[in-house]
Amino acid sequence: MKLYTRQHLFITILITIAAVAAATGFITYKLTNAKVSAETDNKIVAATSTDTKTVDEETEVFISSLRQNTKEPVVQTANTTSGYTQDELQNISVYEKCNEAVVNISTQVMAYDWFFNAVPQDSGSGSGSIIDARGYIVTNLHVIENAYKIYISLSDGSQYEGTVIGTDSASDIAVLKFDPPAGMELSTIPFGSSESLKVGQKVLAIGNPFGFERTLTTGIVSGLGRPIKNEDGTIIRNMIQTDSAINPGNSGGPLLDTQGRMIGINTMIYSTSGSSAGIGFAVSVDTAKRVVADLIQYGKVHRGTINGKLIQLTSQIAKYAGLSVSSGLLVSELDESSNAVKAGLKAGTQAVQYGSRFNYTTIYLGGDVIVAVDGTATTSIADYYSLLESKRPGDKVVLTVQRGKNQENITVTLDD
Repeated sequence: MKLYTRQHLFITILITIAAVAAATGFITYKLTNAKVSAETDNKIVAATSTDTKTVDEETEVFISSLRQNTKEPVVQTANTTSGYTQDELQNISVYEKCNEAVVNISTQVMAYDWFFNAVPQDSGSGSGSIIDARGYIVTNLHVIENAYKIYISLSDGSQYEGTVIGTDSASDIAVLKFDPPAGMELSTIPFGSSESLKVGQKVLAIGNPFGFERTLTTGIVSGLGRPIKNEDGTIIRNMIQTDSAINPGNSGGPLLDTQGRMIGINTMIYSTSGSSAGIGFAVSVDTAKRVVADLIQYGKVHRGTINGKLIQLTSQIAKYAGLSVSSGLLVSELDESSNAVKAGLKAGTQAVQYGSRFNYTTIYLGGDVIVAVDGTATTSIADYYSLLESKRPGDKVVLTVQRGKNQENITVTLDD
């Protein structure tokens, strides 16, 4: 057994205390480092976690603005209100004023199945404008041509069956009507004027291209007074050319000025692909007003005409008849009581058969050949109808005719 002196015990206690202190300091150091490490890890986790995230105040404000859907302040200019430019305000104003008056027109036509039974099937669709609160709509004839059923869809989603009031192939215009429920207030589009239009003037089009209802496009007047031949070979004169995007389904919809007034009816596009190529054409509203008034009142358009039978010259007819001109309209027959006869226009007297052996017609040679109407050359029947499109019964026209070797001018009062 070992014996320890007091000195030994005192030294042993000091050593023990020093050891305990050293051990305690080490543990504290480890715990502190562990805490720091944990905090660092937590920050790393916060940087990658979507549940708990520590961010600075600026980022918090930005996140808050996103969640509250707040918007960046708009830099105002001298011509802006509420953050919109003057041009945008015009677009918005016209659209809000007119879009509910634009309708979607869909049709059904009669087809035949394998057993030759007549069955209705969906046809094309187009646009139209409500022009009267009683339910009158103006559109293009080709939108509803050959239709068995016509359906008119309004902006509120309601649909009504439409009836045809009248059509006019010379201007490609049709007037429809549906019966709105009692108490329904319809939005309408007012007629403007196409007389004072200028190339470069801003225009807007609303329609249903490819079935996208009430689509707005904008552009300018690219040209005026364009004579355009449609698919039927009819020439429509005084059409408005525009670069406002017009696509299939826009036909029959309004072309508008910046006041929301109709200045034309979107009718056709010039395109090799069938989609808008920046060249669209609209029937002028001045033509539409005249046509619509007659269609609503009479069911047809009263135009001035020459009561007789006119034949479009061909080189074969001209050569056979020994004519000094090869183009124009041969006056084959005239109504004896017509104003044209009274004015001195002469019809043919020599009957000949023209055409194939099994499909021929009888025409009369020896009469006048109309080569111009009011100074504008007339080489085809389409030209003739186009030049008389705006004429009323009782109007006078000057016909330039080839009579033998000579040309004469004859003033004729047009018949109904």
